[in-house]
Amino acid sequence: MDEHMKFGEIWDKFELYIMSLWFLFFLIIVITVDIPMCFGDNCQFIGVWDVIKKNIVPAISLLLVLFGVIFYYRFDYRVSGSKKLPVEITDIEDLNYEHLTFLTTYIIPLICFNLTSTRYLIALAFLLIVIGIIYVKTDKFYANPTLAVLGFRLYKVTVKTRTGIKENIVVITKDRLSELDQLKTLDLDNKVYFARKVE
Repeated sequence: MDEHMKFGEIWDKFELYIMSLWFLFFLIIVITVDIPMCFGDNCQFIGVWDVIKKNIVPAISLLLVLFGVIFYYRFDYRVSGSKKLPVEITDIEDLNYEHLTFLTTYIIPLICFNLTSTRYLIALAFLLIVIGIIYVKTDKFYANPTLAVLGFRLYKVTVKTRTGIKENIVVITKDRLSELDQLKTLDLDNKVYFARKVE
């Protein structure tokens, strides 16, 4: 059972990683898509197979974007409710800059690769795998620029439970939080939670 839970947690982080790369995949599509265009009387369609062969990289990127959409709806469904008792915020720090850090540190440099060279594409794929492993194995998986665009916020908070225990956690939420707010949380990791403010 523990192994199943561990695999489930790793898979959830992997889904968030794919979502975090949406911008990269969109940029790859824009840069590499090659749709032959011809205007004149002698123009003819080169064929579906030839168009696909010219657009393998953007097609893979589009597929990963679609997976990202599915993963977002799975994430949204998973965090739609919590059965835990509310906790109270006693201290709060805004971490929204983490989204920008991830974007500028990982995504923007990767788009500078020569995406028409097979060697560079292999290097890019290798780097994405390595970054993905680091992303999943560390507790920084919450730094997700896609979630920021979709209206999610990041906070590091100290919460007090009903039993008086204080705990430092990172929360992902769509609400603006402040001290003394009551939260309902759902575990995403040992120290990372999705949270909704109790009105």
